[in-house]
Amino acid sequence: MATPDPVPDSHRGFQASVIRFAVRFRGTVVALAFLLLGYGAVSLMQAKYDVFPEFAPPQVGIQAEAPGLTAEQVEVLVTQPIENAVNGVPGVESLRSVSIQGLSVITIIFQANSDIFRNRQVVSERLAEAAQELPQNTPPPTITPLTSSSSTVLVLGLTSAKRSLMDLRSLADWTLRQRLLAVPGVSKVAVFGSDIRSLQVQIRPDDLLRFSLSIDDVLTAARKATAITGSGFIETANQRIVLQADGQSIDPEEIGRTVVASVNGASVLLRDVANVVNAPEPPIGGATIMGEPGVVLLVSGQLGANTVDVTEGIEKVLENLRPSIEREGIEMRTDLFRPADFIAISTNNVQQSLLLGGILVVVVLFLFLYDLRTATISSVAIPLSLLAAVVVLNALGATLNAMTLGGLAIAIGEVVDDAVIDVENISRRLRENRRLAHPLPIGQVIVNASLEVRGSVVYATFAVILVFLPVVMLPGLAGRFFAPLGLAYVLAILASLAVAMIVTPALCMLLFPKNTPAEADAVHDPPVTRWLRRHYERALHGIVAHPRATIAAAVLFTVIGCSAVPFFGAGFLPELKEGHFTLHMAAVPGTSIEESQRLGKLVTSALLKLPFVRVVSQRIGRAEQADDTWGSNYSEFEVDLQRGLSGAQSEEAQIEMRKVLAGFPGANFALKPFLTERVEESLSGYTASVIVNIYGNDLNELDATAQEVAQELNGIEGATEVQLQSPPGLPQLTIRPRKADLERWGLDAVEVLNVLRTAYQGDIVGQTYEGSRVYNVIAILDKETRENVTNVGNLPLRTRAGNFVLLKQVADVFQIAGRYQVDHLGGQRLQAVTANVIGRDVTSFVDEAEQRLNEKLKLPAGVHLEFAGSAQAQAKAQRDLIMNSLIAGLGILILLMVVTGSARNVLLVLANMPFAMVGGVLAVFATGGILTLGSMVGFVTLFGITLRNSIMMISHYEHLVGVEGRPWGPQTAIAGAADRLAPILMTSIVTALGLLPLAIGMNEPGREIEGPMALVIVGGLATSMTLNLLVLPTLALQFGKFGERDPEFSEAPPNSGGGAAAS
Repeated sequence: MATPDPVPDSHRGFQASVIRFAVRFRGTVVALAFLLLGYGAVSLMQAKYDVFPEFAPPQVGIQAEAPGLTAEQVEVLVTQPIENAVNGVPGVESLRSVSIQGLSVITIIFQANSDIFRNRQVVSERLAEAAQELPQNTPPPTITPLTSSSSTVLVLGLTSAKRSLMDLRSLADWTLRQRLLAVPGVSKVAVFGSDIRSLQVQIRPDDLLRFSLSIDDVLTAARKATAITGSGFIETANQRIVLQADGQSIDPEEIGRTVVASVNGASVLLRDVANVVNAPEPPIGGATIMGEPGVVLLVSGQLGANTVDVTEGIEKVLENLRPSIEREGIEMRTDLFRPADFIAISTNNVQQSLLLGGILVVVVLFLFLYDLRTATISSVAIPLSLLAAVVVLNALGATLNAMTLGGLAIAIGEVVDDAVIDVENISRRLRENRRLAHPLPIGQVIVNASLEVRGSVVYATFAVILVFLPVVMLPGLAGRFFAPLGLAYVLAILASLAVAMIVTPALCMLLFPKNTPAEADAVHDPPVTRWLRRHYERALHGIVAHPRATIAAAVLFTVIGCSAVPFFGAGFLPELKEGHFTLHMAAVPGTSIEESQRLGKLVTSALLKLPFVRVVSQRIGRAEQADDTWGSNYSEFEVDLQRGLSGAQSEEAQIEMRKVLAGFPGANFALKPFLTERVEESLSGYTASVIVNIYGNDLNELDATAQEVAQELNGIEGATEVQLQSPPGLPQLTIRPRKADLERWGLDAVEVLNVLRTAYQGDIVGQTYEGSRVYNVIAILDKETRENVTNVGNLPLRTRAGNFVLLKQVADVFQIAGRYQVDHLGGQRLQAVTANVIGRDVTSFVDEAEQRLNEKLKLPAGVHLEFAGSAQAQAKAQRDLIMNSLIAGLGILILLMVVTGSARNVLLVLANMPFAMVGGVLAVFATGGILTLGSMVGFVTLFGITLRNSIMMISHYEHLVGVEGRPWGPQTAIAGAADRLAPILMTSIVTALGLLPLAIGMNEPGREIEGPMALVIVGGLATSMTLNLLVLPTLALQFGKFGERDPEFSEAPPNSGGGAAAS
């Protein structure tokens, strides 16, 4: 037997020093390794868990109240000044806004990785300037709290058969909301439900006329009755005494006795012209739980908060409050929607897949290595490398989610391969050393054997990192999803490289010296490897004898397989199987809260008849503390399914629910899993897969064009839930003062508008206090008068002369079709048409829609449209991934030239890429032919693994010819390929088995994105492994160039190993 190969000088230095240190201080190294295992296990338990990384872009939300203004007035007077002010903020990527009656909501999207706190500070400064341009009496705009991407951490509700809705709302506002906001990690709590308690002075217009009083007289009296002022203090020689003047009336009866005026010597009291009662404020929303009226609280988490920890903190507070709440006859349900359940299920599923994959890996290692010590050393690398990556991820503030866990899963193959290559080469060199007449010291043999394989392993590792850089560098939403996966993968293989260089030699030094001399004469290869090698060499002899037929068959197979790619559909992300759906219901614009509640009860009843629906809650309109701008015709339902449903059952539930909803033709519905909806909303601002944005200046033209677009989309196969996001037709009563009549009666328009505001919106004239609870005192028309449309024109107005006229005498009062909201995108007016797609891929649907609209739609002058949504995000991500891959490809080519030493050998390494692609393509084709972004990342991963195997094969050929001096020919090609058989099989099988649970369970919660990715890798590895072992040796014989490195690369030929050096 030949002596061990000398270690090239280029390998000595840092790597040699590290390996010698590890061998010399092996006990310390192993102890530190076990310490890292323990620390990693603790980090794993303490890590923040979530379903996905933070995927929403940095954004700042602004809300500006504009009481009494219509949507068009809010747009012009409030929204536009604020948009103009913030448009110049550095780093703004897009700007969208919604203007509704009395409210403007503006969302500013910033560039990725920008400092969100700096963004908020700059926006705050601009808002201070913009506030000066807003109408008088308009409150200053506010910036909304920061929330996480998924936002919602818990939805709970209150119902009662004994207590009124006003009592429930007071409990929610003044007890639950305050306590929940104090929970660490809670950003805001939005309370949905009508009947906010207030003390109302409900003015009766007929009685005002009877006593010749005006609404202003009532306002003045009500303010005096509920006023509260400070009275100062008395300073004596030795103490300070605070003065409290307690003259505020808080009882409705007391307030009713307040004097308004004196008429003919008699006092006119408030109760003579108004009803003074505790009554609910005019509602802007409502809620039902299981079809019954109630109050719903939507709790949002802070940016970066741990959803599971926040949820547990909230539930602890609620459980402490539950006994006192139930004693009041109130039922509190905390299970309307609990995202932490899906987090637990999804992460548990991925962890189970990792664990099962790890067990299968250990079994495969033992079968191939057939030595307990060798298999143990190789297996230790798996938890050590993965836990080291977890420690770094925790230090970087990343969450452990489906994406990061998926990155760790696909790294298992490389992690094992690094350890196996070292262990196998060290084991072989130790056996050879024992046969020598003068054996070398064991430590020296281990150091030399480890250094032998360092070059090719390091090169292969950095080649894989270069392959993954395009994933890590993906911009936009795709990057926020998949960059953590790429980061976890890169960290794991870097940790694996370090473990192979430090821990593996130390463990070998501790375990391998116990081998007996008899073991040195044992067979070199385990039984499985020996059997495979014998049959493989026999097959390879036949294949290399027919090179042209082999290459032609491989090329034909590759071309046929890849020809299916143009026929694939495309999608951004698959629908998630979280077992919870958000249902949107839009009735006719102008539908009242009461009618929406009645319709919601029917929908709830129909859904609850389905056996898999567990609980349904409804939120109508909007809440005072929420960001939504929905009107009273709009509802959102939380539909939670029974626990433990499979992915297939969840899909079936969605189909059945759509059938039920089809039985309500008077409303438009949209049904999506919650997280899928949040992802789509992050993409475009709308909760739909397909969005057609129509821009222009004339709102009527936009509406007409949108109707045509909706009609065309409805005619395309697969279209469902097509609707306008800002539908016109809101019933609107217009009051238009007549200038001539105002002059004749001595009135001005502002007086008329103020009276209208007080009458129908109400004026807050004071506040009353009950303990720590504060309630508004509101002056408003009595309910009976307010609910009759014909009474608007009979509203009394007092002239400066003291006479009274009716509103209809000085103004035209008529009903028109108005609009509830006006949308902007990038400062332009916008009408959006949204649609979802079933039964086909979104990309092909959008392609057909674009073609159809271009052919059939004639746009008015000044109107243009564009598509947005997941199809555009998929296309952009695909372009970005390809461009990044081309840039990374240049780095890979340079690295391959360094590794292989010739352009021919570089081409040999790259030749295996199409072979790998074929298996991935077949896997996509077999599972429906939809190429998602996850599938594309799977191809990138596959190319990295394949590149590594090819580098190791070509490097080994170079080692056999350039270092060992074997002549290049069929025998060397077959021997070299046979040497690499076990490492390639182990890497491929270990990676495939590690990912197989993910691929098989791709429709289960938590595996929806990694499943297609894992399937592509498993399918690609099958063809890549086969063709790498059968075709690459033939190609190398025909076109390879070994032992004759180009001069500029001849200084340090890389070595290979892993059972692959010399036999």
